[in-house]
Amino acid sequence: MTNLTLATAETILAAARAKGRALNLAPLTVVVLDAGGHMVALAREDRSGIGRVEIATGKAWGGLAIGAGSRVLFDRWNAGGAGFVTALAAATQGRMVPVPGGVLVIDPAGDIIGAVGISGDTSDNDEACAIAGIEAAGLTAKAG
Repeated sequence: MTNLTLATAETILAAARAKGRALNLAPLTVVVLDAGGHMVALAREDRSGIGRVEIATGKAWGGLAIGAGSRVLFDRWNAGGAGFVTALAAATQGRMVPVPGGVLVIDPAGDIIGAVGISGDTSDNDEACAIAGIEAAGLTAKAG
């Protein structure tokens, strides 16, 4: 298993933010967590909203909690799985945010080494920026 280093996290942050600027998105907040859910790096762009750090962290943390991108939580909720998502929210003391924008980071051996959460624009755009950041670091993104 590869460790998610600060240098790798900084590459992810820079590339995710660059994708957001290229798409002319709203200001983004990007959080990189290791496989244990601990923050490795955070970038909050100027004028990014007051709750964005918590939302981005919750997206990434939720993905780690279920071993899939946060889009899976969103899809389960919309497919009638509100009971599961509500139970997970209760079990995790509300630490997860069940919308797209939390993407798992997979190393070359196929192990989950962390997650990226982004908040600031639409959830789909947040997710696209997370994927771009992860791929720029030479790793595999798992969105859902």
